[in-house]
Amino acid sequence: MNAPLLEALPSAADERAARTARQTEVVAALKALLPARALLWQSEDVVPYECDGLTAYRTHPLVVALPETEEQVAAVLRACHALDVPVVARGAGTGLSGGAMPHRLGVTLSLAKFNRIVRIDTLARTATVQCGVRNLAISEAAAPFGLYYAPDPSSQIACTIGGNVAENSGGVHCLKYGLTLHNVLRVKGYTVEGEEVVFGSEALDSAGLDLLPLIVGSEGMLAVTTEVTVRLVPKPLLARCIMASFDDIRNAGDAVAAIIAAGIIPAGLEMMDKPMTAAVEDFVHAGYDLDAAAILLCESDGTPEEVEEEIGRMQAVLSAAGATRLEVSKDEAQRLTFWSGRKNAFPASGRISPDYMCMDSTIPRKRLADILLAIQQMEVTYGLRCCNVFHAGDGNLHPLILFDANDADELHRCELFGADILETSVRMGGTVTGEHGVGVEKLGSMCVQFTPEEREQMFALKRAFDPSELLNPGKVIPTLQRCAEGGKMTVKKGLLPFPELERF
Repeated sequence: MNAPLLEALPSAADERAARTARQTEVVAALKALLPARALLWQSEDVVPYECDGLTAYRTHPLVVALPETEEQVAAVLRACHALDVPVVARGAGTGLSGGAMPHRLGVTLSLAKFNRIVRIDTLARTATVQCGVRNLAISEAAAPFGLYYAPDPSSQIACTIGGNVAENSGGVHCLKYGLTLHNVLRVKGYTVEGEEVVFGSEALDSAGLDLLPLIVGSEGMLAVTTEVTVRLVPKPLLARCIMASFDDIRNAGDAVAAIIAAGIIPAGLEMMDKPMTAAVEDFVHAGYDLDAAAILLCESDGTPEEVEEEIGRMQAVLSAAGATRLEVSKDEAQRLTFWSGRKNAFPASGRISPDYMCMDSTIPRKRLADILLAIQQMEVTYGLRCCNVFHAGDGNLHPLILFDANDADELHRCELFGADILETSVRMGGTVTGEHGVGVEKLGSMCVQFTPEEREQMFALKRAFDPSELLNPGKVIPTLQRCAEGGKMTVKKGLLPFPELERF
């Protein structure tokens, strides 16, 4: 590097001074729009916003805005657009791919105060809620009317509906009842310029182009969601769950495909391997078979007659597939106990490792055993343990790689391990993400799945909504340069998904 170029590079002190000046400018603009309690910029105040559920990467936002009304949301967006300041919308921060990672020169727009249930229409079986309402709170509010909201991600006690829309979240019952996309009728929000926009309709159809599928799963890149109307479904009269044990992973994987091939669509169909069941059983004592190489949880719901018939059919298929043990829940308490283990897989993993990184890819159901066996080999290659739990019915994997983030080499090996899982999934005919989104975690792997031409089409769609590219910039869609730098893996040693990110 020659001397003139060295002189042209800004020093750390210059960068800090520029950031401080920018912060002063943004704070001054937002102070005129928000009450003092709704604006944070001191270092100690913005620390809680430095990351989401992907804790391996962190950075401090320039400013955190906490609007309390839709008018304030629109005003903040207009001000940031005028100042050319990036905006990252944030809900509960439970996302696992870095989608709510702050921009160090941008505003984090926290929508936590938008937590009101606007109305429940029992005749139309819909609920209209603000974006900050917790997933589980919708079902709790609908319960007196015999209704509930079906998508149930494991983080449903904390995650918000706005975040569910951003990531197109699923849950253990998504096989029968669908993902967020299939259960949302209408999304209201604001563009980067602060203009109100509505996607979908509470009617049977909406005027013009159907843009609802674009906003659901767009990870905050197209608009900022403030209100959502969701479908509610009647609570089933009865639900029962089978816990099926297998002494061979391939038999368990084949059993999943056999159930679907038999024309059965269970309310839930989940799979856990032996390391995961051991971690869960020690935590919640769900009654899992600790001798099994893998277990399946297969649920049926409906009328008592429907459930009895479907449970019998599933038992026959599971037995033919090589199940070594079948246990059917005797009552509602035992059914909930079976599911409590699955719902607590993530915290259970946190008890046995300083850190874990939860991956999220999707593969054809017939390749479930192949990917599990491949992951076992990866454990040897990268010298790290991995517990596996996933929505087996739709092939959505959630391998949890256990590591210590305080060990830089372990973190690096964990990143490579995760990228290997994603890229192996693509080779097996799957995708690099299922319901957790791309965020910053999967930028490199997006280069593997999509061609430069396909990625440019994605950019074109974003620019149609956000020409200035200020909403959640640098995420989801990798640039040509980033693909060249990242190669086939998510990261190379010393190269983070965002240059400005700080390691844990």
